[in-house]
Amino acid sequence: METILHAILLGIVEGFTEFLPISSTGHLIVVGDLIGFHNDGRVFEIAIQLGAILAVVVEYRRKFTDVALGMFKDAKSQRFILNLFIAFLPAAVMGLLFISIIKTYLFNSISVATMLILGGFVILWAERRKHQVRVTDVDDMTWKDALKIGFFQVVSMVPGTSRSGATIIGGLFIGLDRKVAAEFSFFLAVPTMFAATFYDIYKHRDLLHASDFPMFAAGFITAFFAAWLAVRTLVRFVANHTYEVFAWYRIAFGLVILITAYTGVLTWGH
Repeated sequence: METILHAILLGIVEGFTEFLPISSTGHLIVVGDLIGFHNDGRVFEIAIQLGAILAVVVEYRRKFTDVALGMFKDAKSQRFILNLFIAFLPAAVMGLLFISIIKTYLFNSISVATMLILGGFVILWAERRKHQVRVTDVDDMTWKDALKIGFFQVVSMVPGTSRSGATIIGGLFIGLDRKVAAEFSFFLAVPTMFAATFYDIYKHRDLLHASDFPMFAAGFITAFFAAWLAVRTLVRFVANHTYEVFAWYRIAFGLVILITAYTGVLTWGH
């Protein structure tokens, strides 16, 4: 029962943080340290991402359906698919080359705290510069826009950076409006997270056991509902607000981790 409760908690954390610019991987590492939940290869944390992915597919089912139906005859749908593929490539290549090194040396709470703080200041700087919006619809993005977003996504391989944060803020930098930047980040999450999830599950398949099914199911279901709520909330939020509140949250949370580690109040995993 304790394991199921831990799975539910981590599912909620994954779902709420995956599409907010505050780093889901970072939060899973930190919360896992706090509750003493660790598993070899972090297979559980990887697998419950599928629940969060499904939430995006459900929320934007009309868009995905239109693209699927028009992929062989509609130029707009073909351009959208090409843009997703182009944006996906940089992280896919760099992930295959460096993900093992990153997991070995950077998957710890202190690294996460550092990146949370640095990323928070980047968001503050990005929000306080003058925005020049030139793309107001996700279907108007060019392949060059997609490629740039793809390179921003590479940065998010470092835990604590945030995949959504890197791609959304990167989108603002290159001239996407807030809604377009957020939506393309959501769409790009689908191929990126599907690929990462299935690659890691295949790589660590020997660690999977039938007895773990209830734990995985609990995390998957809670991740789905939490992510669905987060996606719907964020799109409405960014229509009238900046991302500064997330920046200040990142900085505060990162400082709490570093201060408690330095003072010995909490012993974080390494």
